[in-house]
Amino acid sequence: MAEHSHRNDSSQMKDLLQPEREHNGKESTSQGGACSCRCSCSSSSTSTSTSSAVPSSSSSTSTSSAIPSSSASPSSYSTSAPSGPQDVSGVLVEGVEAVRTKVEDTSCQLEDLKRLRDKKLGPLGFSRTHNVLVDVDAFNCGAGLIAQKGRDVWLSNVVKMPCSQGSTMMKSGFLKQTSQTSRWDAISKQLGALAKKTSVSVDDVEEAIIKYNPKYKGQWSFDALSSFVKCVPKSENYFSKLFPKMAALALKLPDYVKKAIPLLQSGHTAAITLSQVQISCLLANAFFCTFPHRNTSSSNAEYHNYPSINFTSLFGQWSERKKEKLRAIMHYFHVVTDENTKPKGLVTFERRCLKDADIPNWRSCKETMPKLYVTSHGTIETEGTGMLQVDFAASRIGGGVLGSGLVQEEILFLMNPELIVSRLFTEKLADNECLIVTGSQKFSCYSGFGDSFEWAGPHEDRVDRDEWARLKRQILAIDALHFRHRRDQYSMIKVTRELNKAYCGFKGHGHNEPNIATGKWGCGAFNGDPQLKAVIQLMAAAKAKRGLAFFTFQDEQLKQGLQQMYHLLVTEGTTVEKLYGLLEDYCAAQQASGWSHVDLFEFIRNTLRPSRSLL
Repeated sequence: MAEHSHRNDSSQMKDLLQPEREHNGKESTSQGGACSCRCSCSSSSTSTSTSSAVPSSSSSTSTSSAIPSSSASPSSYSTSAPSGPQDVSGVLVEGVEAVRTKVEDTSCQLEDLKRLRDKKLGPLGFSRTHNVLVDVDAFNCGAGLIAQKGRDVWLSNVVKMPCSQGSTMMKSGFLKQTSQTSRWDAISKQLGALAKKTSVSVDDVEEAIIKYNPKYKGQWSFDALSSFVKCVPKSENYFSKLFPKMAALALKLPDYVKKAIPLLQSGHTAAITLSQVQISCLLANAFFCTFPHRNTSSSNAEYHNYPSINFTSLFGQWSERKKEKLRAIMHYFHVVTDENTKPKGLVTFERRCLKDADIPNWRSCKETMPKLYVTSHGTIETEGTGMLQVDFAASRIGGGVLGSGLVQEEILFLMNPELIVSRLFTEKLADNECLIVTGSQKFSCYSGFGDSFEWAGPHEDRVDRDEWARLKRQILAIDALHFRHRRDQYSMIKVTRELNKAYCGFKGHGHNEPNIATGKWGCGAFNGDPQLKAVIQLMAAAKAKRGLAFFTFQDEQLKQGLQQMYHLLVTEGTTVEKLYGLLEDYCAAQQASGWSHVDLFEFIRNTLRPSRSLL
């Protein structure tokens, strides 16, 4: 070489060695790139899908790097480039095309990942852990969806229904004497009056709700609902005609749900299957705030460990967010109250608990990396259709969907409002638990995120159904830890908790399980490190033997960093066991660095290839 040496800092070399974008020839069908995981970043309305992917290689051959990097002590890794230049004198520097080709050697397309298959489910049936609210015999012989008969139950392990004999209220009578009366009678009187009208105002709705919730007169506000109806353009302002239909739907509860709905309680693996019509009836009751014992979240309340279900918090404190939320909710009710468009399938809600015996010993996991597809465009819900779609959940399912929250989970629940009914019976998730919903329907499209969120119109769901008449859409709710301070997550206790939580959701239960569509889980308001969360999910997917489609939501830097790091892991034949050890070292380095941030991808590169880092 020439007498003078070429010197490049790592940021320059990183730019030089980035693989070129590949265009997969298809435009994203997303109405809006909703950002993932309780974060504050915004997204574009439409995008062209740019993708790169890297699949599993259980017998990878190590590929030597031509570019060395200076060896560094653990505390010296940081998000910024190293302060000093790196000497590459006498070294053959591979070109961009060569590096790009190496990464592509382990690439695959989104289409190569497994979707929900037509696996044989057998006849629909109930068991000790699977409660079905439709007549299974009638369903299996093709007689349609008929409510399963049962008995009225008012117990602590079932949903206390507004139409139950146990649901009572105090009524003032002659000379101000009070007596106990059936709450459903009061509900039926008020909603029956609404159902008979041809036009119902928000004032009418408010008056009816307060009649059977007299305790909250003067406390509950309906200003958001009132402002919403006033500000929506006349062309789509059908609400005065819709309210009577919704009231009539709510009143069908005793006919549609004849069997007690069990609570999905913490510590118990159990499932509930309902018809979409039953769900619509339950949600109509939630809209009219009929569910008893569900209006307070105080620590001594019976349902304090459950999310709210009555819609009161959505009706008050007007905001633009509430307006767009109500547009999505009201569109849902518009569809389900129309005989020509109401859905006719089933939906299953399954709480899964990871038993102690099933928790992996991450220090001895020999699995190598699974298939990995990475893209900075598209969304989980659009391109991930048919896969197990990860909902970046709050421990109380649905988060702030009935309040002001508008991040990934809330948006998902607004586009698929049937998910909201899970709040009726799903107790707060523990560290070893998840919720999987199979068959929910998408009713709306959207654009934006947070304050920029907008309802973008109806969505016609053309997803196929399985043998149990469930749409082939499977959503996994797993809650990440919420870190008050970002540095708190760099502890192996916390890392292991996240590994177990992800594995609980990713763990398969049979053959031909679909691959997983996920992204920046817990990386916004929850303060998660996107690189660390990506590695954690990669490890959990490897242990579960399922491929991963990772959507970075316009984060091109994370996309390229994950691509390149993954290529290194594959070519080095890195196991989950090895990666867990690297995370132990990384957490130690992070803690030793004090307030300086240690870049995880850089740490892994320099640890695996301390003198010959390709990436």
